[in-house]
Amino acid sequence: MHWNHNVQITRQSIYWSLISILISGLWILFPSGCQLVTAAPLQRFEFSSAHMGTRFSITLFASEKTQADMAATAAFQKIAQLDDILSDYKADSELMRLSDSPPGQPVPISKDLFDVLEQSEKYSKLSGGAFDVTVGPLVRLWRFSRKRKVLPSTVEVQTALESVGYKKLHLDRKTMTATLLVPNMRLDVGGIGKGYAADQALALLKTKGINRALVAASGDIAIGDPPPGQRGWRVGVASMDGSTNEPSLLLRNCGISTSGDIEQFVEINGIRYSHIVNPATGLGLTNRIQATIVGPNATTTDALDTGVSVLGSKRGLELVDSLPRTAALIFLKDGDGKQMFASPNFKKLVEKSAVGGAAH
Repeated sequence: MHWNHNVQITRQSIYWSLISILISGLWILFPSGCQLVTAAPLQRFEFSSAHMGTRFSITLFASEKTQADMAATAAFQKIAQLDDILSDYKADSELMRLSDSPPGQPVPISKDLFDVLEQSEKYSKLSGGAFDVTVGPLVRLWRFSRKRKVLPSTVEVQTALESVGYKKLHLDRKTMTATLLVPNMRLDVGGIGKGYAADQALALLKTKGINRALVAASGDIAIGDPPPGQRGWRVGVASMDGSTNEPSLLLRNCGISTSGDIEQFVEINGIRYSHIVNPATGLGLTNRIQATIVGPNATTTDALDTGVSVLGSKRGLELVDSLPRTAALIFLKDGDGKQMFASPNFKKLVEKSAVGGAAH
C-alpha cells in the first residue's frame, strides 16, 4: 500500500500541509428586504508561540484577520496560564505548590489542575500505573542521571519509588482538593499537560467563533472541524527512522499524539535508555518503541501514548482496543529491524483516510 505522506509527527517537530481548498460563495437570505449577500470566504491563518518548553502552533480559518488575531491571542494566553499552573520547572507554579504541601493535608486547587489530575488518575488506573503523574521523584532522578550519563544507584531508585504511585494521591471533587498521602511526593504532568493545553486552546477558539482549527504542541495535536471543502486535516505519521512512507490520515474533531525516543535518549554503559521513565523500575525504557494514538481529544492521546510506550505493543494494543473512539500505531525497533503493529481501529482510519469521531 502506498501512503500519501503530508505531515510528520515527532516529539520535536510537526509539519502539516493542506490540499488546495476551493471555497465557493455562500448565499444568505436575510429576512429584512429579502436581500441576497455573499458571505466573506474563510481564510487560513497560522500562529506560533513558545510555551511549556516547546512551540505551540495554531492553524485556523476565519473570515478576517482581526478575528483570527484576537482568537489566537486569547488561545495563547490560555496556554500561558496553564503553563503557570502545570509546570514542574517553575517553582511557584500551582503544581509545585501542591507538591510542596505537607502529606495528609487537603489542598484546594484550581479547576484546570483538578481536571488534569482527575484525567491522569483515570489513565493511571486503565494502564495499571504505566502512566502515572506521581512519577516526579523518579523523573527528577533520571534527568540527573541522563546529564551525568551514570545510572542512579539501587538505593536512590528505591527511595524515590517510596513516594511514587497514583494511589498515593487523593482527589475530592466535592471540595476540589488534592491530598498527597506520603512524604516527598512530586507531581509531573509532562505526559498529559501539553495535550490538555492544546484541547483547552481549541475549545477557547470555538468560543470566539473559530471551529475550523488545529492546535499542535510538539507531538500532541488537538483537531477541530476540517478546513473548508475538506473532509479533514491531513496528518502523516513518521516512522522511527524518519522515513516518509508511513500512514497519512484525514482527521477531524479528535486528538493525535506520538511518543518515542527518536531524539530524546541517552547511552549509558552501552545501553540506550529513553527519556520515558518506567514508573515500575525508575529507569528510562530500553525497548525502542514509538506509539501514535488517535482518540477523542489530545488529553486522552497524550496520556495514552506514554502509557502504551511503557506497556509495550501487546498490552498497549489491548488497552487501546478496550477504549471507544481510540486507535494506535506502534513501531518497535531492534537493531536494523523494525516492526509495525496497528490496532483494528487504526487500520480502519488508514483505509477510510478520514475520521471524526470515526475512530470507534
